[in-house]
Amino acid sequence: MGITVRTAHLSDIPELARVLSIAFLDDPVISWLIRDDATRARRVSALFAAQASHHFVPLDGAEVACNDANSIVGAALWAPPGHWHVSDSAMLRQLPALTVAFRHRLFIAAAMADKMMTVHPREPHWYLAFIGTLPGVRSQGYGRALLNSRLDRCDAEGLPAYLESSKPDNVPYYERFGFDATGTLDATRGGPPLWPMWRAPR
Repeated sequence: MGITVRTAHLSDIPELARVLSIAFLDDPVISWLIRDDATRARRVSALFAAQASHHFVPLDGAEVACNDANSIVGAALWAPPGHWHVSDSAMLRQLPALTVAFRHRLFIAAAMADKMMTVHPREPHWYLAFIGTLPGVRSQGYGRALLNSRLDRCDAEGLPAYLESSKPDNVPYYERFGFDATGTLDATRGGPPLWPMWRAPR
């Protein structure tokens, strides 16, 4: 089985968004923000498409993992050093999709993002905002290939990496790649917690 990891292009965004929406369908924070099971996949797909289109892909921070058939089965959205904070203009372009995704909980999502920003490291680093694979290919090395692709670059450039895990079960997984949990973050004000994790370059 061959695994190919490559930079995502604008033409990949619909499929990238679909794959990530499936990967995050049972995510605790996503489920807390978007509570309607029947519409969650469609709304999360719109969210990922907007974020990829207006932030990650233009910054060359989006990567996809493809199988032997060249089908996208996983994706990662990274923000390069100095660009983890979405610009006001990019946020404005995302606003229609954010409204579709979060509906009446848009301000709750915004408050969560603001809380996450207050503790976000200011030191230059690569920020892993989202990574996910289709359930059918998990434990087949696609997630590992996606992570290593950008972490190898971090090491070559002498730059750290940062992420927030939304699942406690994923914390040991990221630790295998050199990330260390720095505590627990209550960005949802009593909802699901996040686990910020930092990785020094090797």
